Amino acid sequence: MPSDPLRRPAPPAEIADWVREVAGRQDPRVDAHTPVVPLVTRGLPTRPVAPEHSQVYICAGVIVKLHGAGTDLGRLSRRLHAIGGMDMDRLWIQPLSYTPISAPADRLATVWPRVTVLSTIDRPPWTEIGSLLARLHRMPVADDPPRLGGHSRLARAIAYLRQAGDSDLGWLVDLGQSLAERLEHPARTTLAHGDFHLGQLGHTPLRRSWKLLDVDDFGIGDPAWDLARPAGFWAAGLLDDDAWHTFLSAYREAGGPAVPPDGDPWPALDLPARAAVLVATVQALRTPHSEDTARLLLDACRRMHG
Repeated sequence: MPSDPLRRPAPPAEIADWVREVAGRQDPRVDAHTPVVPLVTRGLPTRPVAPEHSQVYICAGVIVKLHGAGTDLGRLSRRLHAIGGMDMDRLWIQPLSYTPISAPADRLATVWPRVTVLSTIDRPPWTEIGSLLARLHRMPVADDPPRLGGHSRLARAIAYLRQAGDSDLGWLVDLGQSLAERLEHPARTTLAHGDFHLGQLGHTPLRRSWKLLDVDDFGIGDPAWDLARPAGFWAAGLLDDDAWHTFLSAYREAGGPAVPPDGDPWPALDLPARAAVLVATVQALRTPHSEDTARLLLDACRRMHG
């Protein structure tokens, strides 16, 4: 589940110039020669399945994120406004502007402070992560955020499989469709991140407390979606027992509502965990360097299908 930042080749000159212009409004150190560094992730899949991924650029002390083509302005605005609510700054890295801006090629962009992201060299702070998510799930619902994005990611994964037309993966489409139908009506609703994984944790240079990143899927829905990836990867053998049990215990001790306070958590986690594994499988199938990961995840999906 970790993410590892990689540097891509330099972005097109017009994009780099635009990023510098945006970053320069926030950081006076930016000039015409300040480097613009695009980031991607590798390792186990960490990005939602989308027709066109978002791009993240670092320029001096500023992060400029170009959101995926087709991102809805109204929903993104509502999400930004919601994470700026009372006490949310204790849980979420706050943007430098709560209003999306227009970007080249009819895209939308948001602007954030530069942060340190949890990476493969860090020991995941599973106790802190469990407590952080529990606190988010217990926050009062205000500011009318949209539905969280887990359902949309699953739908995009199913659409990709159908478009790929691989007859050997027809069973995976059936599995995804069955999960989507069974997850349509959540048993409980709270605020939730919507796409939680280890790459969604960061801290500013002066503060070491981890906070949440990435507002794209934040909203109202079943909080079990935020536990789904750790749970699914643990069930698939990709997360060790100590990490999973530490995370789950911390979440429960902090009063997290996604699972009962004791006893078997799987009645609440089973379907979202299966969906998370399927989405991760599709992402791995789409990524050339993820053959080993794809094989492990496909094996997990076959077990679920069986």
